[in-house]
Amino acid sequence: MKVHILDDWFDTLQGLPCFRLLDGHEVTVWTDAAPDEDTLAARLAGAECVVLFRERTRITRSLLERLPNLRLISQRSAWPHVDVDACTEQGVLLCSNTGADGANYAAAELTFALILAAMRQLPQQMASAKAGTWQTGVGRTLRGRTLGLYGYGRIGRAVADYARAFGMPVQWWASDEGRARATAAGETVAESREAFFAQSEVLSLHMRLTPQTRGIVTADDLAQMAPRSVLVNTSRAGLISPGALLAGLDAGRPAMAAVDVFDTEPLTDPGDPLLAHPNLIATPHIGFVTEDEFDSQFTDIFEQVNAYAAGAPIHMVNPSAYGR
Repeated sequence: MKVHILDDWFDTLQGLPCFRLLDGHEVTVWTDAAPDEDTLAARLAGAECVVLFRERTRITRSLLERLPNLRLISQRSAWPHVDVDACTEQGVLLCSNTGADGANYAAAELTFALILAAMRQLPQQMASAKAGTWQTGVGRTLRGRTLGLYGYGRIGRAVADYARAFGMPVQWWASDEGRARATAAGETVAESREAFFAQSEVLSLHMRLTPQTRGIVTADDLAQMAPRSVLVNTSRAGLISPGALLAGLDAGRPAMAAVDVFDTEPLTDPGDPLLAHPNLIATPHIGFVTEDEFDSQFTDIFEQVNAYAAGAPIHMVNPSAYGR
């Protein structure tokens, strides 16, 4: 098959063990983001399969209509960036493994790194040391402070393990089903949504972005947070209502945010009001960006390509598109 891999910005995949799974296919790797749909359509004109690098490129109806040779899109995790109905109408099968074994430990580790960075003012202290002014400000200890985790999933549970090693009490909030699973596992679930936001000194989001979870954290939720609280988001920016985080930081609730995700990515405007906010710590969506995690995720993705090529596709999102 003619396989095109999009958005491998640092040309990482070709050096990983998983890449050998594509031996026998005609593979093209794109290491930059296409500036517009015309460029993207021209690049993919001959593609039979497109491999997506998470949500770095949106797959729209208008793009699909310009790719008559395309038969398969292979990716992993959720697909808010893919027009599935248009895929089905165009006879393009979307395959995505959403139930891969094990937690994304890379994302969990970055989450805890951001918690430490925010509470100990690490970016500010580093900048002060490099500027020759030595210390600046006073950080806070994690031990004894309550960590609130919104979303009872594998990444959240890994973060909870790290937090307990640091002596942090952990409380949870989630969907009805998620809260029931947490309770059955002996975890502490907040008595109410309002109490969860009010009592979490550090609050971290761990949910997939779906139509049901988009904007699930509202301005009213943030207004419940304590004056010195920290909000961490390594999941998806869309979980927070548009504009609510910036308004919350301006109002001092939360007092600080540490995020790895933004509504527009890549975000390259240093003057963006959220990115430039003095009480925001930011990383450029690197939660899953480690060699180990790439090899794990793209093993799944490339196995989906091979299964399709063998006539036995797996992890089909829109099975009615197969064979059309």
